[in-house]
Amino acid sequence: MTLVKFRPSLNKTYIAFNKPYGVLCQFTVPEGSNKKTLTAFGFPKDVYSVGRLDSDSEGLLILTDDGRLNSKLLFPEHSHPRTYFACVENMPTAEQIQKLCSGVIIEGKKTLLAKAKLLIEEPQLPPRPVPIRQRKYIPTAWIELSLTEGRNRQVRKMTAAVGCPTLRLVRVAIGHLNLFDLNLLPGEWKALNDENIGNMLQ
Repeated sequence: MTLVKFRPSLNKTYIAFNKPYGVLCQFTVPEGSNKKTLTAFGFPKDVYSVGRLDSDSEGLLILTDDGRLNSKLLFPEHSHPRTYFACVENMPTAEQIQKLCSGVIIEGKKTLLAKAKLLIEEPQLPPRPVPIRQRKYIPTAWIELSLTEGRNRQVRKMTAAVGCPTLRLVRVAIGHLNLFDLNLLPGEWKALNDENIGNMLQ
């Protein structure tokens, strides 16, 4: 199958947003919820999020009013990696890291091949408003994990499956579009240019 190169439309909007902890990836407030939604950040009319991050996850979120981008990013055949930093409970062994790479069974189905590595140093991230749970006799570690699929709460379920529950999760890149290069603090957003979009879709 020949994949057609994506070309941004001049009359469409493409936005990168650094989603903070505790924010829902939607514009309507669920009944009975007191959580903040995307309406709090002054986005242009008619944009919506491409994919989702759970309210307790943070990091790079794309918003657009161009439905073509949704298909381009999320359909598995396009294989655009999404990269996360995860603070996990316990110190992962080489065997556990390899399991994350080769695939683990979650909800009866094996995950696709992924890339995972243990980070030697804690990444430089803004502090989370709600600190992660610390248990005195259980160590924590940071791993980098890149996926090409987006099942519900997949990173959390994968790390839990190998015995290293996720305590904090930050999506730092989509393709080669990197949250740090965008220089966005939590709650900030900016319009993407053609170069940014090209990096994201590489």
